[in-house]
Amino acid sequence: MSLTAASHPSAPSHAEAERIVDAFLEASMRPDPELAATFMAPDVRIVFTGGRVFSHPREATSFNAGRYRWVKKKIDRNDVVVGPDEAIVYNLGTLYGEWPDGTPFEGNRYVDRFVIRGGVIVTQEVWNDSAERILTRQGA
Repeated sequence: MSLTAASHPSAPSHAEAERIVDAFLEASMRPDPELAATFMAPDVRIVFTGGRVFSHPREATSFNAGRYRWVKKKIDRNDVVVGPDEAIVYNLGTLYGEWPDGTPFEGNRYVDRFVIRGGVIVTQEVWNDSAERILTRQGA
């Protein structure tokens, strides 16, 4: 049985929250934004570095397509905090991939913060070093 948002009708446990985030990230890195959306609430709020706000994973995938030729996450860990009505998952690691010109990169730190309520992701916030690395590549 595949993990879907429908299989998690209540506030998640530590392990469930981690599984939801891991399944979402796996779908996101394919990239399969439609599958990724099944782990998110219909009114999800996705906020990328720089305050860019998206309402569906396909918008984030489209943004990343302009920033990277391709990008993947090397996940180091999930830090999970479970409360009475929601779980917060901090997913930490590094990005690797290629810039639009084909130059490879790795070691680009990131932190994603997920809020999970009712078994789905209601908020994703994304921070990473890409802007700093882009400025360095441009000689700034």
